[in-house]
Amino acid sequence: MTQSEFWGLRRRWFAWGINQVMKVYEPRIAERKLQLFGGLNGRILEIGPGTGVNFKYLNPNVDWIGLEYNQYMFPYLAREADRYGIKHELVQGSAQEMPLPDNSVDYVIGTLVLCSVPNPVQVLREIERVLKPGGRYVFVEHVAAESGTLTGMIQSVVKPLWCCCADGCHPDRKSWATIETAGFAEVAIDHFKLKFPVVSPHISGYALKG
Repeated sequence: MTQSEFWGLRRRWFAWGINQVMKVYEPRIAERKLQLFGGLNGRILEIGPGTGVNFKYLNPNVDWIGLEYNQYMFPYLAREADRYGIKHELVQGSAQEMPLPDNSVDYVIGTLVLCSVPNPVQVLREIERVLKPGGRYVFVEHVAAESGTLTGMIQSVVKPLWCCCADGCHPDRKSWATIETAGFAEVAIDHFKLKFPVVSPHISGYALKG
């Protein structure tokens, strides 16, 4: 097996695996996501949309663009977009170098993305660049547990294996701090916990472009 074939197989497996995990995760976060995403309209960019779990929360009249680096997610995304009747465009690429013009979208959605990108600061720069003035970045992320807690210690211990098995996902990133210092005009963040192993600490909220 060539290196290219290995990474293709790994990404195909990850697409299938994350689709199974989301079946357990989504019911626990559904109400919060509906509150965050249900009122969005206009042109929406979703970064790292995975298998399309967020379509069910969106207004079907939105103009949706999905930026996803793993092409094996595309069949899941197309199926879910059609299921919920949402006009969609799928683009393969990195959130660190978004192939969109400046000031071109009304909203950017990111759910469980900052945990796995190589450079979260660069991703937030790109988000602010593509948002129109007054546009919003709306997010849900799992984050680091408080220092000294059992969950925090577990995150530290399992991190190497977790990153390897979960396609680069870091269970202990302090993403709230990264967002707060990214230079947005306004940031609102809510900290909460889900009953989910290792990654129970979460944040949700929005960041407004001035």
